[in-house]
Amino acid sequence: MAIKQKWLVAVPAATLWTASDSSREIDTEAITNPVNLDAWLEKLSYEPRLELCDGNLVQSQLLYGEEVVVLEEREGWVHVVVPSQPSSKDGRGYPGWLPKAQLIQNEDWKSDSEKAAVIQNKKATLYSTDREPELILSYQTVLPVLKEGAEWIQVQTPGGEGFLKSADVKVFESIEAIRKGSGRDIIAAGEQFIDLPYLWGGMSSYGYDCSGFSYSMCKANGVIIPRDAHDQAEAGKPVELDAIEPGDLLFFAYEEGKGKLHHVGIYYGDGKLLHSPNTGKSIEVIDLKDTIYEKELCAARRYWQETGE
Repeated sequence: MAIKQKWLVAVPAATLWTASDSSREIDTEAITNPVNLDAWLEKLSYEPRLELCDGNLVQSQLLYGEEVVVLEEREGWVHVVVPSQPSSKDGRGYPGWLPKAQLIQNEDWKSDSEKAAVIQNKKATLYSTDREPELILSYQTVLPVLKEGAEWIQVQTPGGEGFLKSADVKVFESIEAIRKGSGRDIIAAGEQFIDLPYLWGGMSSYGYDCSGFSYSMCKANGVIIPRDAHDQAEAGKPVELDAIEPGDLLFFAYEEGKGKLHHVGIYYGDGKLLHSPNTGKSIEVIDLKDTIYEKELCAARRYWQETGE
């Protein structure tokens, strides 16, 4: 019987495109291997950034080592679903297209039950086996642990082995063993990204969109939630709007809360919202009072662990 090969992301952040022909010439640095995300984002002025959303070009993003299921291939692109990003679009995981060059097959990839190193800093360097800098990885990248040392953690990588500095990661007994954080922990995770520019589809510390931000801060606290805001609003524990607590997710809809849901943020406490607003803006904490968000607030959900439960 043939061994089933696992398809893994082989770049620090792979953008999940809507179709195999969604990317533009300006996106070249984002669809190659190696990628150059800093150069790509630097080039993306307001209009081409906005088109990622308005033109329905991008769906999501995946981190280094994230596993995908390949459905079909087309001219250097692969149609995939992403099991780690739950979605009502496909029960198997979030669907979209990736450049095949950004994936690698690996039959020896460790399972989720193995020890895992999770990057805790906004960015961290992955070093080669010779301790040479190789890649700059995003916050919340997860790699299987091969060996722990005081200064270095030896990890499995999609293409072999490497090292992370122990100061950049936390090691857990398994992915399932990541500590379930409190609402305050979700806030603390998000605060470090204040002033990071919004990126439509963003799921990495190179830039988050609104639901990518809430997804990633919950993931950092041991909870995998749906990828998109409308799905996030359907899951979790419903909370009355007069009983919200810090760390709860707040949802906003057009027509003063009665129309289509279009935004999610994290309740900061004291009537404030921590969120990644939209193209041209950056992650911020704002007062809800007397804003459009106060009028559009329509639902709240709790994903964090309440004490005593």
